[in-house]
Amino acid sequence: MTEPISSTDRTDIEAAIAKLEAAWNAGDGMAFAAPFAKDADFVNIRADRFSGRETIAAGHDDIFRTIYAGSKNRYAIESIRPLRADVALVHVRAELTAPSGPLAGKHVALYSAVLTREPNGWEIASFHNTLMPPAENARH
Repeated sequence: MTEPISSTDRTDIEAAIAKLEAAWNAGDGMAFAAPFAKDADFVNIRADRFSGRETIAAGHDDIFRTIYAGSKNRYAIESIRPLRADVALVHVRAELTAPSGPLAGKHVALYSAVLTREPNGWEIASFHNTLMPPAENARH
């Protein structure tokens, strides 16, 4: 059985997720990618898969200039579950508001992130984002 996550690790993981939210809301792809491992895997809501921090940064810079320009995201951690002492599974509810473009309006998604404790802190090794169906979005 895995030990409960320590308060220090919980705080550090929460800080990594908060950095993602702040970077999204600033429209900063490099800052968004910073909490990811150099070789991270990222799956977006359309099931497109990206590999590596640099690719994640470039992709986010692109969407922040185009379909998600001016958008805001609000993240709420739903759970943090340690898989091992140095690995955690985190589920986060994301509420996106896009002011214009093909995705204008409010969208709710749930993402799963696997974080690993590295010498410089917790890093996101894997990220998988799933858009909730429109009926589910309407309830939130």
